[in-house]
Amino acid sequence: MTDDPAGGLDEAFRSVTRLRISAFLSACDEAEFRAVQDYCQLSPSLLSKNVSGLEELGYVTVRKGRVGRTPRTWLALSDEGRTALAGHLAALSAIAEEASRHARNA
Repeated sequence: MTDDPAGGLDEAFRSVTRLRISAFLSACDEAEFRAVQDYCQLSPSLLSKNVSGLEELGYVTVRKGRVGRTPRTWLALSDEGRTALAGHLAALSAIAEEASRHARNA
């Protein structure tokens, strides 16, 4: 019997919102809060709540600063977050491959 591919799924990405945030951040070094908000179509409070959860896990880093007089927040996927996301996506791919293999043999 083979290992269960679902064992590689990361509970942090069970939420589609957290998965979308992380996927967006995986494509860049850093992104402004507003860019992530616009892409994910989230309210500032919902994005903030999800980012806080990912930050607690060490998956996302938050940097605050200013552009002129305007306060800004930048988000980045940490190395740990990138590794966790890659593992989660690999597990999803393995699940799909296993299902396809079983379907062909049914």
